[in-house]
Amino acid sequence: MNRYINYFIFSLLLAPIIRLIVLAVSNQLGANPVEFIIHSLGTWGLIYLLLTLTLRPLSQLIHSSKPILLRRTVGLFTFAYVCLHFLSYAGLDQWFDFQAIGSDIAKHPYVLVGFSGFLLMIPLAVTSTNQWMRRLGHRWKKLHRLVYLIAILGVVHYWWLVKKDISMPLLFSAILAVLLGYRLIPKLSRGWRREQPATDIIHTA
Repeated sequence: MNRYINYFIFSLLLAPIIRLIVLAVSNQLGANPVEFIIHSLGTWGLIYLLLTLTLRPLSQLIHSSKPILLRRTVGLFTFAYVCLHFLSYAGLDQWFDFQAIGSDIAKHPYVLVGFSGFLLMIPLAVTSTNQWMRRLGHRWKKLHRLVYLIAILGVVHYWWLVKKDISMPLLFSAILAVLLGYRLIPKLSRGWRREQPATDIIHTA
């Protein structure tokens, strides 16, 4: 039964790619197919990145470890979509002209922010295996906390890219704020309680 559930989850995660292929074959990618492909892959990469951050709070809320078991799979799919997003930009838009790509990164802050997030994702994808977890020990968790910075960079990249309708950037920003707040507020609360001075006890006869 678990095998069929995994097949179903893989199918859902692959659905955006399948949709792009169907649209490309049927010539329905719009007036600017290259832009459509790049933006679609990037948007789904960001959606899956936020989904990855959602799995732990969801696991805690429903008191089940099952969502956590999906985190590596969703994370690797996130990296795959971001890789395809970058490759489609580098290949379809810039024709692998690395001088033009470098100039674009230096000229446009949203490209620099997005490229920085992509580079930070590489060590997380490489060290996602159990062998790397054992090899790095406690350092593995510290390294993988970069996902929070990557998510912030991803949302900023998306926000700066959008020119008119900011409803989606606002939605992604709100979701990320809730996810970061869910993790940060309890830690700040515990730190605040530890810093409170002990209450004086007056003993009376």
